[in-house]
Amino acid sequence: MVNIVEEYGWESSSGPESCGYITPQVLRTLDTLGAKRVCDLGSGNGSLVATIRNAGYYAAGVEYDKRGVFISKINYPGINFYNFGVEDDPEQILSAEGQLFDAVVSTEVVEHLFSPHYLPIFARKILIDGGYLVISTPYHGYVKNLALSLFNSWDKHHTPLWHGGHIKFWSRKTLTQLIENHGFQVVGFCGIGRVPMLWKSMIIVAKKV
Repeated sequence: MVNIVEEYGWESSSGPESCGYITPQVLRTLDTLGAKRVCDLGSGNGSLVATIRNAGYYAAGVEYDKRGVFISKINYPGINFYNFGVEDDPEQILSAEGQLFDAVVSTEVVEHLFSPHYLPIFARKILIDGGYLVISTPYHGYVKNLALSLFNSWDKHHTPLWHGGHIKFWSRKTLTQLIENHGFQVVGFCGIGRVPMLWKSMIIVAKKV
């Protein structure tokens, strides 16, 4: 039996707390890249897809959690949401869409995956040549890790009691390696939330090569 968490726990269309500091940077990044067609990979309850759409982009969402897709479709009619995971073949999505995407966004998803390498593989298949992957995940680096140790915060930060919670913890180096091992070249990095080196999350931008 494959150990997969099928329900993340979506109950409403409200975005998680992290949207407050991640979403503005995602929109700035998409503007810089000049993207027009965007896919949110791991779109949850659809709130980020709707925000991207309202900012003037074409946007669609891909989400493994059936409840998340149901909430998305109810609250954001007119936007395409697909019930797939990163281990699935995206051919049905491409057939329905009729064309590839300029950018794939994936926010706070890769840390939840048992097999995270499937995420850049999936993203690459639905991107145009030269398209971009914009991916965020909680930040880990020497200074932040030291602070967590000094304040005895590892139990809370790495709690094993969150069903469907974080199972992979990424640094800039390890996430860059994951992405570049699967057909991308990293072209941008920024930390977001809190002060430098103690960032809550990081965003890496990579180009399909």
